Amino acid sequence: MIISITMNPSIDISYPLETLHLDTVNRVINVTKTAGGKGLNVTRVLHQSGADILASGLVGGHFGAFIQEKLSSEGICHHFFMIEGETRNCIAILHQGKQTEILEQGPSITNDEAKGFLSHFDQMIEQASMLTFSGSLPAGLPDDYYKDMIDLCHKKHKLVVLDCSGRALQNALKGQIKPLLIKPNREELAALLGRNVKNTITDLKEALMSPLFDGIEWVVVSLGADGVFAKHYDTFYQVKIPPIEVVNPVGSGDAMLAGLAQALDYKQSDEKVLKHGNVLGMLNAQEKVTGQVNMQNYRVLFDQIQIKKV
Repeated sequence: MIISITMNPSIDISYPLETLHLDTVNRVINVTKTAGGKGLNVTRVLHQSGADILASGLVGGHFGAFIQEKLSSEGICHHFFMIEGETRNCIAILHQGKQTEILEQGPSITNDEAKGFLSHFDQMIEQASMLTFSGSLPAGLPDDYYKDMIDLCHKKHKLVVLDCSGRALQNALKGQIKPLLIKPNREELAALLGRNVKNTITDLKEALMSPLFDGIEWVVVSLGADGVFAKHYDTFYQVKIPPIEVVNPVGSGDAMLAGLAQALDYKQSDEKVLKHGNVLGMLNAQEKVTGQVNMQNYRVLFDQIQIKKV
């Protein structure tokens, strides 16, 4: 079983508008509300691709109850830790081919809640074959909280795939115990290293050979339409993806992470790991709803992905 962790989930609200008018009323007809947050995007994609998946993290209040009800209605198993604060809303306004986002910070976690979740988590991971941690940490949690969670997983010989950024990622990389895989995009990679990273094989290889990534088996760098550049131990891969009609790119990185984790959990070859992750990312981009994949289109895209060692 894969357990997906979302520490700062949200209700994702989508407002599609032909035109966004400022400083006046905008009326929306078709509103979409989903159980959101990067980790729950991972959860839904894994569920649709046939994985045995359990969702967990922190939820609270009426919005937290809504998220649990949504997941249950989709047949997704979940086991969250309840907090006093109210789970956040995140609003996306889709207008004129653009997307304007309004993201709430979310609840602040108390010290007792932080300790309580670690106990909850420690008991829950017994049943996991792999875990995914995705997204930001909510206010109140220390920046090294993911590191503490990774340490707990290591004690029980559980592998972790990590997708976060900023200080939470920096602290996780500084820990003695490393995640199995991280998935920064090129901008996040540059922020980690404190320098610009060009979209060239030479520059990407140099970046991934930084001592910062010592001990991490997989580093997968998302390059958007240019595909992926990846490092597995000391082997580098360039992944080229076919052009597709992008309907909604939001959540494609989460879908890719779901595919990478699933293929690693199945102990597949490097090529299949990279292909499976990229296919699910592309399938998500072809759908209107974030965290949605149409598996009927899987094989066509899978066969078009080109992977070479560099």
